[in-house]
Amino acid sequence: MRIYTCQQCSQLTYFENTSCTRCGAILAFTPDNLTLAAVESDAEGFLKPIGDVSGRRFRHCANREQHYSCNWAVAHDDPSPFCISCRLNRTIPDLSVFGNADRWRRIEGEKRRLIYSLLRLGLPVSNQHGGVALAFDFLADDVEPVYTGHKDGLITLNIAEADGAHRELTRSQMEEPYRTLLGHFRHESGHYYWQLLVENSSRLESFRHTFGDDRPDYGQALHRYYQEGPPPDWQTRYVSAYASSHPWEDWAETWAHYLHIIDTMETAHEFGLQVDPRRQSGPGLKTSVNFNPYHEADIGSIIEHWLPLTYCLNSLNRSMGHEPVYPFVLPQAAIKKLELIHQIVRSAPAR
Repeated sequence: MRIYTCQQCSQLTYFENTSCTRCGAILAFTPDNLTLAAVESDAEGFLKPIGDVSGRRFRHCANREQHYSCNWAVAHDDPSPFCISCRLNRTIPDLSVFGNADRWRRIEGEKRRLIYSLLRLGLPVSNQHGGVALAFDFLADDVEPVYTGHKDGLITLNIAEADGAHRELTRSQMEEPYRTLLGHFRHESGHYYWQLLVENSSRLESFRHTFGDDRPDYGQALHRYYQEGPPPDWQTRYVSAYASSHPWEDWAETWAHYLHIIDTMETAHEFGLQVDPRRQSGPGLKTSVNFNPYHEADIGSIIEHWLPLTYCLNSLNRSMGHEPVYPFVLPQAAIKKLELIHQIVRSAPAR
């Protein structure tokens, strides 16, 4: 995730900010160039970035004031009142129910981080390039249980996942090392992009060679996983135990890790992070994140810098009494899968 500066006073600003904390300038995220800009109104009431002479004009997303302070902008001539992230919603929570507005606000904040990464990677977030459209349903367990998942471009999220206590209880019951709203979005988006980029393409054989044959019955595979658990050697072949259940889940889990890695590495790059332990047994613990992973052609270089960064982040988190930030080990087989995903992303038609 990039960090920004206010064009009016040069104060450091962050992705979620709606105004500058120093000078009070109104901030809006402009998806056309993925920039958080200080904006001012022109004579017609449209927004223009301060200091921008290109003539670009915007409107605030309709959800900025109404519901949850969305800080994304919409092109002034765009017929939709919503930004490119909010317009993907098919169903939103019932906001008359106590607590749902707060849940929705947290959900949308994490969804915007997903959409940022997808746009940063040059991936389509609409059906303008053919195939199924991406959409979201945010539902509650009112009448029947809601299961988070994906089907034909529609990502469904149980809004209870926005409650930290519920999410932690579920994580513990499922014996998962990691469970977050952003993790859900990244995982389910993996199913969408498998369908969009792999299923009916020349990449399918490469997928099956790397991830395995996806043709065995998916439902039976999941049933077997929940009844028997992962194979004893799963840690040598997969990014997570759940990834062993079926090649589709292996892809979705690995896709989520790919987004975890790329976005966290960009944040480290933006802050100029370096890891240089005072005590080390070899060069493997030392790194300087001096490149932007969104532009990196070689996954090997990304992983080479990612591993020492996670050692540092995990140690920092443990020093604060928290669980490790990245409680995973990447076996060589999983790195090969990450490499294929990286290749497919970089060759996606939208890029």
